[in-house]
Amino acid sequence: MFYWVMKRIFLGPILKLLFRPWVKGLNNVPEEGPAILASNHLSFSDSIFLPLMVHRPVIFLAKSEYFTGTGFKGRLTALFFRLSNQLPMDRSGGAASELSLQAGKDVLGSGGLLGIYPEGTRSPDARLYRGKVGVARLALQTRVPVVPVAMIGTEKVQPIGKRLPSIRRIGVIFGQPLDFSRYYGMEDDRLIQRAVTDEIMYELMRLSGQEYVDEYAAVVKAQLAGKGPEPVGPVGDEATDLGGSPEEPDDDDNSPQR
Repeated sequence: MFYWVMKRIFLGPILKLLFRPWVKGLNNVPEEGPAILASNHLSFSDSIFLPLMVHRPVIFLAKSEYFTGTGFKGRLTALFFRLSNQLPMDRSGGAASELSLQAGKDVLGSGGLLGIYPEGTRSPDARLYRGKVGVARLALQTRVPVVPVAMIGTEKVQPIGKRLPSIRRIGVIFGQPLDFSRYYGMEDDRLIQRAVTDEIMYELMRLSGQEYVDEYAAVVKAQLAGKGPEPVGPVGDEATDLGGSPEEPDDDDNSPQR
């Protein structure tokens, strides 16, 4: 109820009036049934404008830390995320990440729309970075279509490190659903997972017009922060990493894994 009221009555109409978002390909989002909305990630505001333009509820997997905060601000944040269709996602790898993968499967199993950022974190420079294979594994295991979504201009509305947004027009492009049925039954094959992920990223590049960088955004962020290259982790960990989740704006965004 909270999600619907905020989207349709209070927050949604105000955002549409201020930012005048334009949208293309909305008919590519299934009117019913499960699907994954795989989006590029330029700004914290992506997690606001993407679901705003879709008639159906969109459920994102949010960092588990958002649900365990202490103090007034922490409890308020946790309450907001629970009421706004967010689910906790543990990205520490191994069994914890596997449980998060299951949470995404449960959303799709109930016929819902699941929002994912395959890059795993916001782009540090508005370029498109290598996708993590968790989105492929999830799509193949649940056998649902993947709708590529290109966010346009949101990095100018709320650049990394800026808390208050700038009022300017943004766009959302929904690509045609991607069918990976030819790979069903091969979801544990790492080469297949990478092929599916790369196909999704190619569509995001084509729709968004972004320059593609064959590197993980988290590694580049770590390098920019002077922390040196960050290892991706064990092979099994990336397979259970769903990619990304809504992130709150911060002052420097220098953490290697956001």
